[in-house]
Amino acid sequence: MYLRKYFIMGSQNCDRKPEDILKEAAKSGITAFQFREKGEGALTGEKKLALGRKLRDICARHNVMFFVNDDIDLIEPLEADGIHIGQDDMRLEKVREMFPDKLIGLSVSNQSDVDNSSIQLADYLGAGSVFSTPSKDDAGHAVGIEWIKTLRRQYPDIPIVGIGGITEENASSVIDAGADGVAVISAITKAGNVTEAVEKL
Repeated sequence: MYLRKYFIMGSQNCDRKPEDILKEAAKSGITAFQFREKGEGALTGEKKLALGRKLRDICARHNVMFFVNDDIDLIEPLEADGIHIGQDDMRLEKVREMFPDKLIGLSVSNQSDVDNSSIQLADYLGAGSVFSTPSKDDAGHAVGIEWIKTLRRQYPDIPIVGIGGITEENASSVIDAGADGVAVISAITKAGNVTEAVEKL
């Protein structure tokens, strides 16, 4: 399943070259990658596109699915496999209309998100923040693995990926709760040994 080990990163998450981290992670078994270049210190314009192309090539070489984070303008130049959108981004209906053939992921962190979204148009749900996380300043409070269980009961057939504060130690509890995969940022970008970190996830 392409969501099982889902790595999210932009240059602002790295203290070394993002392409070096992604190469190690791709060789070690991540199944999907999301280019999320936003926040403090993020690249813009041509620099962002250039980094995106490097990361896209690495994913292509290792058969890793490549997503962009709510950055509609990058989908075509980077030939992304899909896009991930949050509740404050462009509406799911509009994205689906624009990109009928791409995979689309949608973040949901509470029942109201679910009730107000066209869930049936999404290819997977990003559920979280499961645990508290320092990686995203807009992540909201942790919803715990109960949220994964609730979503799984409501939507037995839609793929779910848990996100937020996931580490080697707690990843299996998220899968046990019903998620198809786990999405991580710092569990890989800050890992002393990327290969070991990916294997343990």
